Amino acid sequence: MTELQQFLDDPTSAGQWRVVPDKSSVSIRVKSMWGLVPVTGRFSDVRGEAQLTGGPTIFGRIAIRTASLRTGIRKRDTHLHSADFFDAQTFPDVTAEINGLTATGADTVELRGQLTIKNTTKPLSLTASVTVLDDRSVRFRTQTRINRQEFGVDGNLMGMIVDIATISGDIVFRHEG
Repeated sequence: MTELQQFLDDPTSAGQWRVVPDKSSVSIRVKSMWGLVPVTGRFSDVRGEAQLTGGPTIFGRIAIRTASLRTGIRKRDTHLHSADFFDAQTFPDVTAEINGLTATGADTVELRGQLTIKNTTKPLSLTASVTVLDDRSVRFRTQTRINRQEFGVDGNLMGMIVDIATISGDIVFRHEG
């Protein structure tokens, strides 16, 4: 039996889990300048919790503060926070809610749920690598591609920004029990 499967089957793993903000990150990458130059950014405010029950059954929610996005250029960051893109004042969070987990390999799981950006919710399916750390916290690493237009994240002056964005998550959870 793999370490991941042992962890999921262990009754002491059940209970409430919280995101460890200083060990977690969410980043975004999108090509600009007509697809030639990538722009990367990092959301510095990531919060969340999960409930692991027997089976395993999981319910989780990650909230990413849109105003915490930083790309290294203040003027661009201000524009990304504006109504042209994320509209951080009206829609302060991007959320990922997970309601299903299936172990698919020695260290991988399939996560099922939904992603909400600017009050638009779409189904979400992720493959994540999972590492049980020495302190029994758990790290999930995943990546997905989304079409930002489907979520109302516009701001595309003269076609300079492609529609497909890559979102990467490195999220660490710690058991509260």
